Amino acid sequence: MKRTVFFMTVTGLISGLCGCNPKNEKLQYPVAGKQDVTDDYFGTIVADPYRWLEDDTTKAVADWVTAENDVTNAYLSKIPFRRQLKQRLTELTDYERFGMPFKKHGKYYYYKNDGLQNQSVLYVKETLDGESSVLLDPNKLSDDGTVALSGISFSNDGKYLAYTISRSGSDWREIYVMDIATKQLTSDLIRWAKFTDAQWRGDGFYYSAYDAPEEGREFSEMNENHKIYYHKLGTEQNEDVLVYENKKYPKRFYTAWVNDDETLLFVFESGEGRGNHLFVKDLRRPEALFVQLTEDFDYEYSPTEVTGETIYFYTNYGAPKYRLMKANVNAPELKHWTDVVPEAENVLSGVSFIGGKMVLTYIRDASDHAYVYSLDGDREYEVALPTFGSIGFSGDKDDKEAFFLFTSFTFPSTIYKYDIEKNTSEKYLIPDVKFNADDFVTEQVFYPSKDGTRIPMFITYKKGLRRDGRNPVYLYAYGGFNISLSPAFSTWRIPFLENGGIYAQANLRGGGEYGEAWHIAGTKMQKQNVFDDFIAAAEYLIKENYSTNEKICIAGGSNGGLLVGAVVNQRPELFGVALPAVGVMDMLRYHKFTIGWNWASDYGTSEENREMFEYLYGYSPLHTIKNDGTAYPAIFVTTADHDDRVVPAHSFKYTATLQSADTGDAPKLIRIETKAGHGAGKPIGKIIEEYTDVYSFAMYNLGMKPKF
Repeated sequence: MKRTVFFMTVTGLISGLCGCNPKNEKLQYPVAGKQDVTDDYFGTIVADPYRWLEDDTTKAVADWVTAENDVTNAYLSKIPFRRQLKQRLTELTDYERFGMPFKKHGKYYYYKNDGLQNQSVLYVKETLDGESSVLLDPNKLSDDGTVALSGISFSNDGKYLAYTISRSGSDWREIYVMDIATKQLTSDLIRWAKFTDAQWRGDGFYYSAYDAPEEGREFSEMNENHKIYYHKLGTEQNEDVLVYENKKYPKRFYTAWVNDDETLLFVFESGEGRGNHLFVKDLRRPEALFVQLTEDFDYEYSPTEVTGETIYFYTNYGAPKYRLMKANVNAPELKHWTDVVPEAENVLSGVSFIGGKMVLTYIRDASDHAYVYSLDGDREYEVALPTFGSIGFSGDKDDKEAFFLFTSFTFPSTIYKYDIEKNTSEKYLIPDVKFNADDFVTEQVFYPSKDGTRIPMFITYKKGLRRDGRNPVYLYAYGGFNISLSPAFSTWRIPFLENGGIYAQANLRGGGEYGEAWHIAGTKMQKQNVFDDFIAAAEYLIKENYSTNEKICIAGGSNGGLLVGAVVNQRPELFGVALPAVGVMDMLRYHKFTIGWNWASDYGTSEENREMFEYLYGYSPLHTIKNDGTAYPAIFVTTADHDDRVVPAHSFKYTATLQSADTGDAPKLIRIETKAGHGAGKPIGKIIEEYTDVYSFAMYNLGMKPKF
């Protein structure tokens, strides 16, 4: 590699031809210096002039970030309705939000947010209708709400609560232990844990962690050598017992799961393919060794419950749409598994054991349907739901008391109390959101992609909307990693809908809506299918007179940010606004940061062979930006300084390249949040600020003149 470094001072300039209207300004972007850096991929030399932006610990990068934010904030500050939009979003967010109650050791627990609290609070009460008290308030863990509660786990004797926290949105976790009776912390503290919770056994718990990273590279260094430890209460972390590691495969994840009776320890090994390996150890026999149950990384294997001598497994092994299987504790290997509920026409997405029965959730055309089964696998009845949407259950295998949460695009998350014996439900907690759901309607349509594949899409809008081809659209999708997008409520969309906008959500290939075959059809050398599906969604909306190209805003985050970046480069004329959030933009180097190597099962890597390199190089958002005067839509990139999932260097390099290219006069801006990560745990205050900026930019550049 040739590496001669020279770059200019980073400066942030903005020149205003008009002091009040950003559309009348000629934006001047910060000057990002270029390095003479190249990589050789199978004889193809690829320049990487902004490699220096990968090192976010340097003053040069800090100066560039400050300059970019200055330009962005100056632009946003002149949008005339931005302040009113923030007020409306704040009003909409200011309502009590509840999590589903769950029962542990005879007590009820639930999360609640009073409205504008940065983090939801964990409450406890003795009876369902009794008085509640605060068990844990994460808002007291920091002054600015940037410390989030990311997981809890109760000891099986009911005495202790282990909880994990995340700081500033990072994937790194710290584990603390609380004495539930006194609500006081013990001396126990675990650091550098990741992708883990606490799995209790006796007077301690299992957890997964990495060695401490190099100082200053905590959020960008490649994560290797994941290990499982056992921590005994009252001891120091350096005394913890190493339970499982595999030095042969440093780029894999190892996580633990213990059944309620503490008789079995399961270990998941993942990160190599689309699925996982599964191991088990009989904790009743001190001399027992781990037994490997499965041997194929192409499938998912997950124990869901242990009842007596029977282990239940959720898997897509030999069943692309998933099935439920079982085995005896004394013969747990895959060859001994038998069907409880075989694969069906629709995708089995969830299994809950409640009151001596099973509740199975299926995805039918991207919407949830739930059914009650006997433990022998006989379907007894369907759970009635209000409309198409998403559902989740809470209950215990030995307790008939159950709850479920239901949500849809215009149906705020509502909690129902469910009688599993009578198959009846009643609303238990109803949110009071300051909008009229009856003013809106959602329809589901199916449209053909480029190759004729039938793609589902939900479209939500205000009743009475005219299909005159001029309506603004916010088109959202993801299309990857077997993740299904189902209907769900969000207050952030409401002002857009109230002002005549259409929210469209497309269920692209690469997701899990139709099983593993649907997922595979959007991976590696078939990734273009995902882009074609998204492009076809916009074309359908135009053809059916919902909108026109200049009125369509496309949005997506993470893998969805990659999606937005790729399709903008392929069809820049098709969209008016693009919102790539925390996106994977450098497809040639993504695997070199933190856990990026884990995404190779969906993407492939630039180093594995020439064919894969050329495919990635052919759509990588960073490398396919046009520089020939082609007019691009208005683009608003969002990322955060503590994102150690998709490191901000992706967005930094993409933005610098975009701003230096000849892509027309529409704004190309980036918003870089501080003390925030990939999205999880972000305080409400920061979320309101971010969505104010995102929707202000989108609505303004779509030509909307909202009234509040």
